[in-house]
Amino acid sequence: MFANEDYLIDLLKESGFLEDSQLEQVQEKKLRGETPAETIVRLGFVSSEDVSRTRANSAQMEYIDLSAFSAPPEIVETVAADVAQRYKVVPVGVEAGRLRLAVSDPHDFETLDSLPHVIPHDIEFVCSTPESINDVLIQFYGDAEQLARTMERQLMGNDEFSGAEEEQGEAETEDAPIIRMVSSTLFEAFKAGASDIHIEPLERDLRIRYRIDGVLHDVEHHPKKLHNAVISRIKIMTGKMNIDDKRTPQDGRIEVNVGGKRLDLRVSTIPSNHGESVVMRILDKESLKLGLSDLGFFSDDEEAFNNLIALPDGIILVTGPTGSGKTTTLYACLNTINKPDKKIITVEDPVEYELNGINQVMVKEAIGMTFAAALRSMLRQAPNIIMIGEIRDNETAQIAINASLTGHLVFSTLHTNDAPSAIARLVNIGIKPFLVASALRAIVAQRLVRKLCAECKKSGMMTEKEMRALNLSIDQLGDAMIMAPVGCDKCRSTGFKGRMGIIEIFKIDDEARHMINENLSTPRLRSRARELGMRTLREDGIRKALAGNTTAAEILRATMGDNG
Repeated sequence: MFANEDYLIDLLKESGFLEDSQLEQVQEKKLRGETPAETIVRLGFVSSEDVSRTRANSAQMEYIDLSAFSAPPEIVETVAADVAQRYKVVPVGVEAGRLRLAVSDPHDFETLDSLPHVIPHDIEFVCSTPESINDVLIQFYGDAEQLARTMERQLMGNDEFSGAEEEQGEAETEDAPIIRMVSSTLFEAFKAGASDIHIEPLERDLRIRYRIDGVLHDVEHHPKKLHNAVISRIKIMTGKMNIDDKRTPQDGRIEVNVGGKRLDLRVSTIPSNHGESVVMRILDKESLKLGLSDLGFFSDDEEAFNNLIALPDGIILVTGPTGSGKTTTLYACLNTINKPDKKIITVEDPVEYELNGINQVMVKEAIGMTFAAALRSMLRQAPNIIMIGEIRDNETAQIAINASLTGHLVFSTLHTNDAPSAIARLVNIGIKPFLVASALRAIVAQRLVRKLCAECKKSGMMTEKEMRALNLSIDQLGDAMIMAPVGCDKCRSTGFKGRMGIIEIFKIDDEARHMINENLSTPRLRSRARELGMRTLREDGIRKALAGNTTAAEILRATMGDNG
């Protein structure tokens, strides 16, 4: 949409297209949700072509008339149907190796900035009217129903079951609405930035929810009669799940292309009292091309992390509850140290993302490939660095400890509430304290908090209740940039977009090793960690709230029970 409608109005007045008396009518007769430019065209004061020419001239962009336009198939195929429809753009030719792309608003900088990331071509933008672009979209990709089918083919384009579906003949036609419904659900979840899709049968209907930035949003309800067909479609897409078995949990994977991105969906079904419930975890491979700064770590924590992952041996543990971003942090560490002179092997259950240049092993307990069995085999491969998805039992922990003491750098995770508690956890599963003291290099506890939307956040202030809960005084706020959520189209009116980590890092020094060896209590270890300069999760969160990245309410929610 045009970034500054007032500027456009001024341009139209300067060009002699609009009079002051007409502007008064525009304000009176503007429909809800309509821009002034749309009102001007609807009332017949200025033609859509003159509005678009004015926009093009102001942006020094070429205007083209698409009223009699046609393009060869090879030009049409340069832009996927879902991208063309989402951004309301059409390809109109190639000139000097650059794809000419028609847009209706040369000042919609968000669209102009986004398109080079989703279209793999050098782009030259030209301008045309919204009406003619819409006509060409229909000409290229068909009407709404045909466009849905085209998006379905591009979304599921290379899945391995398309051939089998073609053989179903008339049944395929009958199933087409379900196919499109499932495809649309996946597409909308991707657009919304969801991490999970929950498809849940209720007593009278079928509910679809997306988890966005860690929070579930109720997005759709469908008739209950569609439930079995939707679940069957999803199972068929995995290529391995049994559509007749509705009484036992099943797992599978789906690989799709959405908007030029390759996504993996990890599918899980479980029988419930109203039928099978499905959760699809969306694994975006692009999200793993991260550095530590992308996770929201401040420069001092990033430097501490970089020093730790440069160590030649020892164990580095990342702790926290399920969904706290532990695996993402480990992957970011591996991305940072993944060099040709290092051999890195991971053992995971399951392998969520494929990392280039890294040997990844998936646990398969049904055939005896447990964490411990995989680790024993990995050590014969002479790796420099090992990542263990999770230390769950004594045997896995023993092998990890031994590996770290024989010259390997080991990364792994544990389920504990804070960093010092990880030591007690290792001792509880049977590891001798002196081995824990010898092997550990650092423990990192982590939580995720929602980031304020950069587009709409505004200056705010903490309430007295929040300040008391965070143990802050007015003097401590100083020049803090306290920001508050507002809500806009970019963040689905939530005021938040994306998440960031808050962390505490417990670096093990000689005195801490002595304390671990003496099997001293977790509170004593925590005191020592604080003496070494460890910030608690809450203290790190407060830093990020005072920097305007998140809110006090988010920090309190994520660190409930942390009085540090």
